Amino acid sequence: MLSPAILSKLASFDTPTICNVIELFEVRPRSAGYMDARIKAAFPDLPPIVGYAATATFRSAEQVPNRQGYGDIAQQVERFAELDGPAIVVFQDLNDPPAAAAFGEVMCSTYHGFGAKGLVSNGAGRDLDQVRALGFSVFTGGTICSHGYHQIPDIHVPVRVGGVTVFPNDLLHADVNGVTTIPKEIAAEVADICPEFIALEAIIIDTVRSGSASVAELRRAMAESSAVKAELRQRVTRSR
Repeated sequence: MLSPAILSKLASFDTPTICNVIELFEVRPRSAGYMDARIKAAFPDLPPIVGYAATATFRSAEQVPNRQGYGDIAQQVERFAELDGPAIVVFQDLNDPPAAAAFGEVMCSTYHGFGAKGLVSNGAGRDLDQVRALGFSVFTGGTICSHGYHQIPDIHVPVRVGGVTVFPNDLLHADVNGVTTIPKEIAAEVADICPEFIALEAIIIDTVRSGSASVAELRRAMAESSAVKAELRQRVTRSR
């Protein structure tokens, strides 16, 4: 289990840096593990969040006569206790396209009140002004003003959102740039390596921002940065 200090350290970096460092470990393809452009930050000015996936499915297009076996928000927050740390609610909207809002002020206030860091959904949201006032991060496929026939068929099941299959208790990192999973077995090392990765990028950035860099200096900076990255990859790769 990751300590609160490690989670806090991960949250101090942006999501692209987290993705860049995960690549060094070579534990998954470079095109896997992060959500696609359909999932966007509703409040891009909020800082990065880190938490564990509290998954659920959602549907709203038709009324179901017998809802026996369906879940509700109380069951969702009750099962936050099964996670390794703070929750990030992940809803898969089973209706395609979404028929109504999967979340709004009441739901997000409840999740926030029980310690959740945010919500991710391929579905839609509403009450965004009120949710924004909570400081509650939301990543969603859009907005719809009505809740339709709001139903939660399943809780704590694998879900598919933004092209990524998310399992209950997966570790997530999200900010204005998008949402990624972090393999838990490397998460502590990712937090430690991020400053080194930022420093190697700064070799090029500082050179070109000087205002007087030549192409030769750019090439030197690129070569130096690449060498540092290669050393980092050699140190942490799991592909041996």
